[in-house]
Amino acid sequence: MKLPRWNVWCMARFDQVRRALMDPQTFCSGAGVGISNSRKEAPWRPPSMLLETDPPAHTANRAAISRTLSPAAIRSLRERFESEAHRLVDSLLDQPTVDVVREMAEAFPLKVFADAIGIRPDGRDNLVAYGNMVFNGMGPRNELWHAAMANAEAVSKWVLDACRRDSLDPNGLGIQIYASVDSGEFTEEQAALMVRSFLSAGIDTTAHALASAMWLFAEHPAQWQKLREEPARVKNAFEEILRFESPFQMVFRTTTRDCVIDGVRILADEKVLLSLGAANRDPRKWPEPDRFDVTRAVTGHVGFGAGIHGCVGQMIARMEVEALLAALLEEISRIELADEPLRVRHNTLRGFEKLRVRLRR
Repeated sequence: MKLPRWNVWCMARFDQVRRALMDPQTFCSGAGVGISNSRKEAPWRPPSMLLETDPPAHTANRAAISRTLSPAAIRSLRERFESEAHRLVDSLLDQPTVDVVREMAEAFPLKVFADAIGIRPDGRDNLVAYGNMVFNGMGPRNELWHAAMANAEAVSKWVLDACRRDSLDPNGLGIQIYASVDSGEFTEEQAALMVRSFLSAGIDTTAHALASAMWLFAEHPAQWQKLREEPARVKNAFEEILRFESPFQMVFRTTTRDCVIDGVRILADEKVLLSLGAANRDPRKWPEPDRFDVTRAVTGHVGFGAGIHGCVGQMIARMEVEALLAALLEEISRIELADEPLRVRHNTLRGFEKLRVRLRR
C-alpha cells in the first residue's frame, strides 16, 4: 500500500518483505536505507559501506568484514562474554530493583561489544547517542530526528576518531580491518568507515533486544520457568524474542526498476518501507503470532533482515544476549516488574526508555 503522507510504499506481509530483502537488484540499498533518497538529498553522514552500498562494492566490503568476523574469531569471544555476563548479574543480585535499560541492556554491550571491537574505554556513551542518531535518522525529519541530531557533529567526530587505526586496541577485531588497507583494498578513511559500520548497529539494537527480553519474561513468567527447566532452549528463546518484539522495526529500500508486487505496480526510483515487525507477526507465516513461546519453531524470521544486507554482526549479538540470559537463568527464579514500563518513542526501533524490575533469586 502507499503511505501518501510520506510518499512511500509499505510492505508488511512476511512473503513480501522477505522477497524484497532477497532481491537487491530490484530493491536497492545504495540510495539509503532510510526514508530519504540519498541520491537526491545529501545524507547527514557518509553512507555506510555495508548497509548503504550495492554489489559489486558491497560484495567486496562484506568479504572484508566476513574475514574479520570469522567463526573462529567469534568463538574466541564466548568466554569473555560469559565471564562478563556473570560479573554483571552478580553485581545486580542484591539491588532491590534494577534499571534494565541503563544497568543491563546498555551496560552489557557497551562493555563486551566495544571491548571486542577494540574501542577505547573513555566516552563510550557516545556509541549509544550515535546509534540513536543512525536509527532515528532513518525516519522522517520530525521532532525525534531533530532531538537525536542535537549533538551530531561532536558525537560523529568521536565515533570516527575511535574507529581510526591509532585509536583501536591492537587485540580487537576492528584493527583487523586495516589489513585491507595494507593490502591496497581500502584507504585509511574507508577502513575507518568499515569499523564504524560495526558500531552503527552494534549497541542500540542489542540493547533493545535485551530490555525486551527482560520485559517479556516478566510478563510471561511461565516461559521463564520453561527456560529454567530447559536452559538449552536459550538460543531459540532469543530468536522468538527477535520475532515477537523485533527491536529493528523497519528498513527502507529504493526500487531500481518498475515491478509488480501482488498485483500492485511500483515504479522505478520509489521508496519502499519494509515492516520487519509486521512481517514477524504475520499470521500467514506464524501460527498464533501474538503468543510468545520460547519453544516455537521460529527459524526464518526477519528480525536481523535477510539476504546480502542481513545484519553482519548478528552472531555477536546472539552471543551477547545468550550469555546474559544464561547467567540470569543460573541465579534468578523470577523476574518481576517494579513499576510501569515506558516505551521509547523512536522512528525505527522498538524498545523501552524506562524498565525497572526485581530479580528474585
